[in-house]
This record gives sequence, structure tokens and C-alpha cells, in this order.
Amino acid sequence: MENLINPRVKEIEISGIRKISNLVAKYPGAITLTIGQPDFPTPEHILQAGQQAIAANKTTYTPNAGLPELREAIAGFVRSKYSLHYAASDEIIVTAGASQALDITLRTLLTEGSEVILPGPIYPGYEPLVRLCGGVPVYVDTSANGFKLTAELLAPHLTDKTRCVVLCYPSNPTGRVLSAEEQDEIGRLLAGRDLFVISDEIYSELIYDCTHRSFATVPGMREKTVVINGLSKSHAMTGWRIGFTLAPAYLSKHMVKVHQYNVTCASSISQYAAVEALTHGIDDALPMKEEYRRRRDYTYDRLIAMGFELDKPEGAFYLFPSIGRFGLPSMEFAMRLLDEHLVAVVPGDAFSTFGEGYIRLSYAYAMDVLEEGLDRLEAFVRKLEA
Repeated sequence: MENLINPRVKEIEISGIRKISNLVAKYPGAITLTIGQPDFPTPEHILQAGQQAIAANKTTYTPNAGLPELREAIAGFVRSKYSLHYAASDEIIVTAGASQALDITLRTLLTEGSEVILPGPIYPGYEPLVRLCGGVPVYVDTSANGFKLTAELLAPHLTDKTRCVVLCYPSNPTGRVLSAEEQDEIGRLLAGRDLFVISDEIYSELIYDCTHRSFATVPGMREKTVVINGLSKSHAMTGWRIGFTLAPAYLSKHMVKVHQYNVTCASSISQYAAVEALTHGIDDALPMKEEYRRRRDYTYDRLIAMGFELDKPEGAFYLFPSIGRFGLPSMEFAMRLLDEHLVAVVPGDAFSTFGEGYIRLSYAYAMDVLEEGLDRLEAFVRKLEA
């Protein structure tokens, strides 16, 4: 009977991040630096809002696009933070996390053979969604450019089949951020073309050395851009599964149809908690960001002292050092590190072939965990060098 399964589903694989993370359970005492999940608890006032919603039996369906008050809160949040102006009535959709936001966006935009440009290395969740839609992922190698997609790199990959360009900055896995000038150059390149931009800005509240600028504010880009965001990273709400899309009304009215037949609506309890997060908790990310900055600086300095080559990330909570000098494939490096020194990192090839020769470390862990994990990594490195 397996031969009757959709071949596109059979061809996709579990992400490399989850593969290595799932292995850790078999290694008692292992330290994991793999998952991009805040180690902070959801702020107490948000927990209370969720509890109050349960107590008030607010457990029914909500409007498909989300609670009106939540959409108003989202509109106010992005207006205040990023100078984005979207109408709560018809330009915002509340989703079951940013992943579902990506899913409904791609299913709305793509037809058979549509090309989607992805800057590699990139989070592994995009390509499977593109392929499930019958689209064709087209990778642009950014590894020689500090892991930044620029107009110069992008231009040769644009064809009459290009349906959309994915921008994901701050980047997972590299933490890099595009400057305003780099965004404007991409905007000028794309301005006269009939295509869309998906700007995944889930790490927008975790930028350390500059201010987040949404790609939708680039001149001429709002009408062809879908902004993806959510509360998983900014408010330590990964399990609450609240994401959202910001897109012009002509596009949102079709995206909400896909959303309706996919999940009907996001969790009602999570939505009421999200209202609290985006109003009274508008700056909840600030203390978390300062702690991440401290961890970033510590982890970066340790890696540099060990001799790793890497670009210092401006955002998110990942570092992506090169392991090229060791002459080991990234999966072999990661498995030996786990087997021999009980530290789990993500092999770079989990983020496309353009991530080969690198590993990803998450610093979304307490300092004592980072210190011990990096001590073990250093011991492994010194052994390889001996």
C-alpha cells in the first residue's frame, strides 16, 4: 500500500536538526546545543492571560483570520516596532506558528514548476514545503559573501519561472542580517518583476547591533511581500504556536482560504495569551535579548580562541563556524563530537549542501551549559589537531 502514498511526501525527510536532536536521548550526560528554542519561561503575565481564558471557557472557534483584538494588537505591535502599517481587518492572519504561516503562503503562491529562490545555507523547513506545492527550490550560495543574499548574487538566478524569493533575516542558521543598503539594492532589482517576496522575520526582536528593518518597508516592496512573524522567539512561546502573516489585502483574502481549510483557526487560548504578549508585553524580549547578547559574545569569543573561522552574528541565537580545517564532513564531525565528548551540535549540511563544512551551535542555553559544552568542544578540537 505504501506505493499509493504521495511521492512528494515520500521524498522529503525529517530535518537534520531533529535527527541529531533525537539522537541525544541515547547519550546520557550529553549537552545539546542544537535546538533554537528560548530557554526562558513564557512571561508570567502571559501565562496568567492564558489561564484566565481557560477559566472563562474561551475555548470555542475564533474567526478564521484570528481574534479581532489580536489582529489589532499585531497591527499596533508592528507599527510601533517596525513602522509597518497593515489593516487588522483584511491584511493580517493569525496562524498556528510561523511554520504554518509559511505553508499557507507558499500554497497560495505556487503552481506546478514555480521557482522559489532560497539563500543557502538556510533553515531546512522551506524546501519541503516548496516541493510539496510542486515548486522548484533554486538555491543561491551565500557562503562566500558572509552568508548574505545580495542583489548581485540574486540576479543571475531570476528567470521567468521565478515566483518568489525567500528572505530570512536575521538568519537561521547564521544569525546574519541584511543592511538597509543591501535590502534597497534587492528592492530595486525586484521592483519591476512579477514575483513575490516572503520575508521571514521571526527573529526580528533578537537583533543586537542594529535595528530591525522589515523588507516590506523597502520602497515598492509592500505590495509584493508577505511578512512572516510570530511569538515563539520574541516571547518564549514556542509551544503556544502563534504566528502571523502580514500581506496586502488582495493576497491575504486568498491566503485565509488555505488557512481555513488547513487549521480553521489558531488555538483560542493561545490567541488570548498573545493579545497580552503584544500589548502589555510589547517589550518582553528586551531582557532576553540582553542575555542572548552576553551569551553570543561569550560563545563567539570562545570559538575564535579555539581557532574557528566564523562571522559574528547580528541577530537570532546561532553561530555557524567553519570546520573546513579539520577535513571532516559536517555529519561526521557532529557524530564524533557526540560520541566522544557528549556534545550535540547540528551538522551544517542540515541547512542545504551549501552548509557543508560548517556546524550550527545554538546559544539559547544557560551560561553554565554553554561553558561546559564549549569546554568539551575545545577538548575535541585539540584532539583533532594533535
